[in-house]
Amino acid sequence: MVKAPFPPAGPDTKFIDRWIDANHGAQVAFLREVVRLPTDMPPGDNAPAARGTADLLAALGFTVERHAVPETVVRDNRMVSATNLIVRERFGSGRGPTIALAAHGDVVPPGAGWTRPPYAGVVEDGRMYARGVAVSKSDIATYAFALAALRQCAAQGTQLDGGVELHFTYDEEFGGNAGVGWLLENALSKPDLAIAAGFSYQIVTAHNGCLQLEVSVHGRSAHGAMPQLGADALRAAVAILDALYALVPGLAAQVSQFPGIESPTMIVGTIAGGTNTNVVPDLVTFRLDRRLIPEEDPVAVEAELRRAIDAAIADLPGISVTTRCLLRAAALRPLPGHERLVAALQSHGKRIFGEPIPATGVPLYTDARHYAAHGCPVVLYGAGPRTLAEANAKSADENLVLEDLRRPTKVVAAAVANLLR
Repeated sequence: MVKAPFPPAGPDTKFIDRWIDANHGAQVAFLREVVRLPTDMPPGDNAPAARGTADLLAALGFTVERHAVPETVVRDNRMVSATNLIVRERFGSGRGPTIALAAHGDVVPPGAGWTRPPYAGVVEDGRMYARGVAVSKSDIATYAFALAALRQCAAQGTQLDGGVELHFTYDEEFGGNAGVGWLLENALSKPDLAIAAGFSYQIVTAHNGCLQLEVSVHGRSAHGAMPQLGADALRAAVAILDALYALVPGLAAQVSQFPGIESPTMIVGTIAGGTNTNVVPDLVTFRLDRRLIPEEDPVAVEAELRRAIDAAIADLPGISVTTRCLLRAAALRPLPGHERLVAALQSHGKRIFGEPIPATGVPLYTDARHYAAHGCPVVLYGAGPRTLAEANAKSADENLVLEDLRRPTKVVAAAVANLLR
């Protein structure tokens, strides 16, 4: 654990704590309205939800910038519409660091098995139930109310210097290229530090990357009574799958040096093809997901997979393959300067939660990597449970313990206050 150079408490942190406690009901109501805005990916028609969230932020007194993503960028990222939101708040002379607080509002579709409406924001026994309430619409509420607390803290005399920006985007589930990536590439923001959506009981400093490929195997159809006249795309797909799965045992031998991240993984998530039971399949398409540890090069991994695919069908007449990259997301590696974020969050995390908050890696991937790619130190920390399973994240009856919204809001607000002093 990084030793925190910050005072554990003081008049400003006590004010922040009291303000967040006093406004917890308003924060819960704000979150309920956020989760009631559907943002399923697919289809990714998320501009309406961004408008709704912008209106909620404006009602809190924020000036909200609405950056509509160009249609070509939206289409290239397999979406229908997207608008990214930025709120900028300056304190003091403004010469201190600019800290981005970033969360995404898009979600995976609800799926089956819900016992409560997935877009109602039902509150029962101290929990809110909704799609996205844990991942990661809760952190739209975390960061908005943390910034609101900082504004009130400054208004009552605390000396802060620098800037805080809220970055709320709507395409993380598809990689973040039209969200955080687009904002940074177009120089709409240049933060010095960033905190991105995470959970309350750990600070994430590194995470896996992800490579997703769509493989289309082309053959030639023929009547099932005369299969020799065709070229069986399914049989060729089986050969390719055998070649790919043969690579899996070797992945376990690669172990990351980053705690919390173990070895690369690979799965085939979807497969489809054929036209009828009595017809030789002329097209089979499948999609694979290859997770990358931080030590791996995504370009090199993609080249290896393409070689294995091509070699598997090299001797099969009438067969060809088209391989399309759907996502190439680099892993997150900690940058110099992230220690300041970790120290501030750990100091106040221990104060609020009464236990050490570890800094670790996770075998997921997020859009936080875009900040690191632009040279901005970033960590993940926000509202949520100890594990994804506890919250049913991305499953039926996804939920959030509301105390795990209140407490990290205090942690984030107090940590940012320290960094601006």
